[in-house]
Amino acid sequence: MKKQDILRHVGHMSQVAEIREISYQEGRAKGMNGWQIKNGPLNFSVMKDKGLDISGLSYKGMNMSFLSKPGLQGRNHYDTNGQEAQRSIMGGMLFTCGLENICAPYIGDREYPMHGRIRTTPAEHTGEKVCWEGDEYHLSVHGEMREAELFGENLVLKRKISTIFPGKQIIIEDEIENQGFREEPAMLLYHFNVGYPLLEEGAKIILPTKKVTPRDEAAAPFTEKYCIMEAPKDREPEYVFLHELAEDEDGNTFAAVINEKAGFGIRLDFNRKNLPYFMEWKSLASGDYVVGLEPANSSVYGRAYHEENGNLHTIKPFAREKNRLVITILEGEELVRTEEEEQALAGKEE
Repeated sequence: MKKQDILRHVGHMSQVAEIREISYQEGRAKGMNGWQIKNGPLNFSVMKDKGLDISGLSYKGMNMSFLSKPGLQGRNHYDTNGQEAQRSIMGGMLFTCGLENICAPYIGDREYPMHGRIRTTPAEHTGEKVCWEGDEYHLSVHGEMREAELFGENLVLKRKISTIFPGKQIIIEDEIENQGFREEPAMLLYHFNVGYPLLEEGAKIILPTKKVTPRDEAAAPFTEKYCIMEAPKDREPEYVFLHELAEDEDGNTFAAVINEKAGFGIRLDFNRKNLPYFMEWKSLASGDYVVGLEPANSSVYGRAYHEENGNLHTIKPFAREKNRLVITILEGEELVRTEEEEQALAGKEE
């Protein structure tokens, strides 16, 4: 629709699209601040106090994100305390892992917490913007997180999250800058978490994969079933699979979860030039039923693995690295086209 046509139908644009500041008032989330963003039938929330990550996402009333048993919560004293960090990993549509470490906690020259510190770092210099650009109504929020230490690193992650009405996309634009005077590790993993009811028995995980490798012996017997969700199972262990994804001539690739019965899906587009690793986290466990889609610049084996192999990802003083990821809601014929694109892209590489 044209701008004038939209404005003929509404009194105030907040009828159909808005950014609303929110503050949680009770429980573990008490005191946490964020934004609730509405773009027509697309609704999602962004946490100011936890890395500008996306805590929840729904479309036309259907939840698409995972929320772990600890639930929505602010920062805690155990956030970066080894394995105890699992008590603060709430999932959400996105939590960002890094920058000194990703995945399992690691003790090397010092202790590196599970999935790093950036996911619990409050944003500063935050802001929001809503404006017309031609016939498009743009909504965006932004801020920056600083991971720094006296006599240590000084890394800044600047993030902008935007959406356009009318539309079904969320765009995440990140820039990491090393504002220190020495080369620093800069590991980064985007942990996108898909949950019920979009995720249920029969849902498909769509990946243009060329090679699948189980992380460990526990996952090995289930490698061929990486792409299909089964019903929840009591006390089922988690499985992680490493994928080598096909890409187009510019390095673009994608991952998706579709539910043909519900008629909806969710897709994540990104570029492998800066995010060459991709992991699939699959949990069928009752109460922990989730699939994680995880593009990264480092392996699931974490910092120790890269240190041993001499290929730890680092960033030079005052250098910058940029990433752009796009979440798209799928429905109707878009589910079929996504499966066709998966086959075409993977076949193109053979």
